[in-house]
Amino acid sequence: MAQPASDQHQEATTNNSKLPVMALAALGVVYGDIGTSPLYTLKECFGKALGLVPNQDNILGILSLILWGLILVVSSKYLLFVLRADNNGEGGILTLLALTRRVITSRTAWLLSLALMGAGFFYGEVVITPAISVISAIEGIGLVAPSLESYVVPITLVVLIGLFSFQHKGTAKVGKIFGPIMLIWFGTLGILGIMGISNSPQVLAAFNPYWAVNFMLEHKLQGFLTLGAVVLALTGAEALYADMGHFGRSPIRLAWYFYVLPALMLNYLGQGALLLEHPEAKNNPFFQLVPDTLRIPMVLLATIATVIASQAVISGVYSLTRQAINMGYLPRMPVRYTSEEESGQIYIGFINWLLLIAVIFVVLGFQSSEALAGAYGIAVTGTMIITTILSCTIARRQWHWPLFVAAGLGILLLLIDIPLFAANVVKIVAGGWLPLLIGAMTFVIMTTWFRGRFLVHQRINEEAMDFTELQQHLEETPPAMVEGTAIFMTHAKNGVPHALLHNLKHNHVLHGRNIFLSVQTDDVPLVPNEEKITIEQLSAHFWRVSARFGFREHADIRRVLVLMNRQDMEIELEETSFFLSQGRLLQTERPGMVFWRESLFILLSRNSLRATDFFRIPPGRVVEMGAQIEL
Repeated sequence: MAQPASDQHQEATTNNSKLPVMALAALGVVYGDIGTSPLYTLKECFGKALGLVPNQDNILGILSLILWGLILVVSSKYLLFVLRADNNGEGGILTLLALTRRVITSRTAWLLSLALMGAGFFYGEVVITPAISVISAIEGIGLVAPSLESYVVPITLVVLIGLFSFQHKGTAKVGKIFGPIMLIWFGTLGILGIMGISNSPQVLAAFNPYWAVNFMLEHKLQGFLTLGAVVLALTGAEALYADMGHFGRSPIRLAWYFYVLPALMLNYLGQGALLLEHPEAKNNPFFQLVPDTLRIPMVLLATIATVIASQAVISGVYSLTRQAINMGYLPRMPVRYTSEEESGQIYIGFINWLLLIAVIFVVLGFQSSEALAGAYGIAVTGTMIITTILSCTIARRQWHWPLFVAAGLGILLLLIDIPLFAANVVKIVAGGWLPLLIGAMTFVIMTTWFRGRFLVHQRINEEAMDFTELQQHLEETPPAMVEGTAIFMTHAKNGVPHALLHNLKHNHVLHGRNIFLSVQTDDVPLVPNEEKITIEQLSAHFWRVSARFGFREHADIRRVLVLMNRQDMEIELEETSFFLSQGRLLQTERPGMVFWRESLFILLSRNSLRATDFFRIPPGRVVEMGAQIEL
């Protein structure tokens, strides 16, 4: 079984001296979501919806399901298998999409739609995560001072509004303390768990999978539905994969196996031990496990931990959105870089405020972590299934694993993923429709934008003039020559840009140096500088330049000009004009997209960031030429 070349490269280049530091940093970003799950998981397992009695069999059975879920899904599936599917060190659902596009065939094109569906699910999950995390921490106030219970929702809203309002400042400075705070958080989880276990050590029997099997056989349908609550302990597993590019495999694995996993297991066992002695604590076993005198500090620590968890998820949305824009699945949006050192520190205002509005409506609509748990899980488990299918496809087609190995592993993983998803399907009426709706809307937008751009490029290429024809035309009717450089931005790698043809038609002039510049995004996170620019001289006055960027990079024209200068093609910005075609989209009955999707694409195009702003072209050097494009 061959190990991916990128896997070998990453392991070979890992700096062992920095491993503990990177593992500490990973605590603050990667494990925030799954690390705050103990706040609400066991409470929901014994909540009113399921009606389970907290007796010994049920407690040990549910604990066994949680423990083995952490072992099989997180420790085995994600840490040992999925993390191998990287794209030059990058992870995440769009990385799976990029890798899948390399091995796709006409018969397996549906896998691309599956990957985009997974990206849509991620957006749906992000709306729920900050709401359920923060409100579950604030609910601890009700145990300290029951009279303040009515203030849980207002305080939650204040915390969330504050979190989103400070996003534009970036997390570069604050992020440095995330790791140490989460180190304290997980340490506290472990200590509280040990305290609980010491009072009822028989809870350790939950490590025996017999209790999980016995629970499922005894409760049948009720046991199956309980999986919908058990999966709350696994939320955040996708973050292990999505944040691989920031930290690498080794730090993520080190932090999980030697600190996060033991702390989580100890805390769940401690809560279970408390329930064995005091079944009445089922309403909030996490905070009931905390000594009375420490509950206020614990509420504060839990609130900080959930804010950090929410911050990590929000940052993940920014990264996913930027990747989707660069890969052509979302319209261009303003992206602000909030750190001079770390390219991953970005801020997208439109996404930030849209998320805040959605989260506020979610908190006001559901009012409690118990109600939110009904909406949580279906998007997470849907993404788990998609990740399994795509990872096994890559293992077979790119890593060349034997069919029986890749298929066998896929079947085993789906035997876990599908029941977890099915158990959450019943939550659709209780609120699960919300992440599904968000996911479906995102999927429609992404597929419509991608298809629309394809049709636009196709229409442009249909009408494109061959360069040989242009040469003949210039010889027959020579235009007036002017000094300077003209750069014509074009989507096509061949043919003559429409902007040049319009310039000749209306202005009857030709610059001394004319450059056809196309910018494309590759299915890799970063393209080395020496491979970014390809220059081809077509004639005495014409050049064709292709610029390639990775999906984690920003296609900055100034950077392109610097790289062109390095290849002895000196360009003075003050003597250069940029020509762009400003296409006017027209709906037609031509085959391509249905009418409503054409309307959606036109709406998205009108609200897309202008090319001059996206590529950071100095506006004073831009000339836009009008054109009509029939969809």
